[in-house]
Amino acid sequence: MDKKKVLIVTQEMDPYTNLSTISEIARKLPQYVQENGMEIRVLMPRFGTINERRHRLHEVVRLSGMNIIVDDDDFPLIIKVASLPEARMQVYFLDNEDFFKRKQVFKDENGEPFEDNPDRMVFFCKGVIETVKKFGWPPDIVHCHGWMTSLIPLYLKTAYKTEPLFQQSKVIYSIYDNDLQQAFSDQFAVKASINNLTESDLGAYQNGTGVNLNKGAVKYADAVVIGSENPPSGLSKLLDEQDKPVLKAPASEEDDYLSAYIEFYNTLLEEEVNP
Repeated sequence: MDKKKVLIVTQEMDPYTNLSTISEIARKLPQYVQENGMEIRVLMPRFGTINERRHRLHEVVRLSGMNIIVDDDDFPLIIKVASLPEARMQVYFLDNEDFFKRKQVFKDENGEPFEDNPDRMVFFCKGVIETVKKFGWPPDIVHCHGWMTSLIPLYLKTAYKTEPLFQQSKVIYSIYDNDLQQAFSDQFAVKASINNLTESDLGAYQNGTGVNLNKGAVKYADAVVIGSENPPSGLSKLLDEQDKPVLKAPASEEDDYLSAYIEFYNTLLEEEVNP
């Protein structure tokens, strides 16, 4: 029997970035998944805070060379890779000078969110999908961690819905308590409308007063993980409205907390077999 394939897309991961609980989950979960008999790929942004020499990142020339269009401009996508020897695992990094060279991650030296965070998110989410297409690797599970990945459920279910590689993919969105959507302008829907999507296709990401990334991601995901002990306000109501499978992730101090993720994956994959 073929191994199930799990794509982990994350905005941060220890030891490369360590901003929140996402870093720890994104480091331990793929290794655990791999040790339990599944294939994994991990993709994340190559922020300028990541020391390429220390972590031995190098460019994957066969995957690089694409251009990603964001708001009618072309941005080259560079793919780099590093190995985590203790986990026998590779991590792929999406890089671009305009978006990721700076020496801060999401906020400037004054603590203000970068104005181009929406553009960076669009570039990253579209770049992830195009990179997986270049892999030629059809994931059974696509597990997205954090607000920066929140457009991937939408894109997979709309702009890329006819892409054969993702036809069987179950998309999981993990919600944490560290989003920056309050800094997003009303231009967000225009920027995020890729591949013939319209602003109205982004309607699920609007809440009447501004942008709500979790609302849109939950609508288009097949399942949701509540990854923080203090999730964003209004989440319970949102989940009740959508009626999706939900995993309330156990606290990371619990010895066997990672096994809950595997059980959740298997439940979703069984649904595919027994619709």
